[in-house]
Amino acid sequence: MVMPVYDEAPTVGAVLDAVRRQFSGWVVVVDDGSTDGTSAIVGVRPDVLLIHHPHNQGYGSSLVDGFAAALTLGADSIITMDCDGQHEPRHISEFCEALASTGADVVSGSRYLPGSGAVGEAPRDRQAVNRRVTDVVNRVTGWGLTDAFCGFKAYTADALRRVRVEEPGYAMPIEFWARAWRSGLVVREMPVERIYNEHDRSFGQDLDDPERRFAYYMDVWERAISATVPVAEEAG
Repeated sequence: MVMPVYDEAPTVGAVLDAVRRQFSGWVVVVDDGSTDGTSAIVGVRPDVLLIHHPHNQGYGSSLVDGFAAALTLGADSIITMDCDGQHEPRHISEFCEALASTGADVVSGSRYLPGSGAVGEAPRDRQAVNRRVTDVVNRVTGWGLTDAFCGFKAYTADALRRVRVEEPGYAMPIEFWARAWRSGLVVREMPVERIYNEHDRSFGQDLDDPERRFAYYMDVWERAISATVPVAEEAG
């Protein structure tokens, strides 16, 4: 399991406790330069492997480093989830089962399937940007996704070895979808709750503006989807 964190001191301990009630394997926490004591909370836990970035490098960089660590540890599948309380750890076993039973390379959580519950109200601008980006992904891939940005996912180790991602920021999942499609990966969705406890978290770098954020996502998507070198050759 890989969990990226940034300034999650109020929630990280309780989330990790909840994860441990559901999951006994390796848990890799990547602290992306937190300044609120998150690393100190995680670092004293003997049941967690902590990777600490001395300064903030970005969401994508945290996942890439976490994937590399998990693969080095010998994981044959990897689940990602956030530490801010927006993902329900009881779904961990369901992700594992879905990955094993469906033949999918990636099982992605969706907060917008009929079976997805909701706690709190998602910011409308985030829902709108998610819909627009998801529509773009679906027009190319034909996957029929309903949620391009949910961070609660399960990947086979082979999928992560086949798809190399480089985007350090929040658009890393969009780069991954483009490269996954080009690699012929099989993708499935499963419902997870849409939980929003706070509305004021910043994306930084002027990305709080929805149109700038959408343009950034599309720039990363277009560059990844139009790459002419097959991913297998890139990795080789």
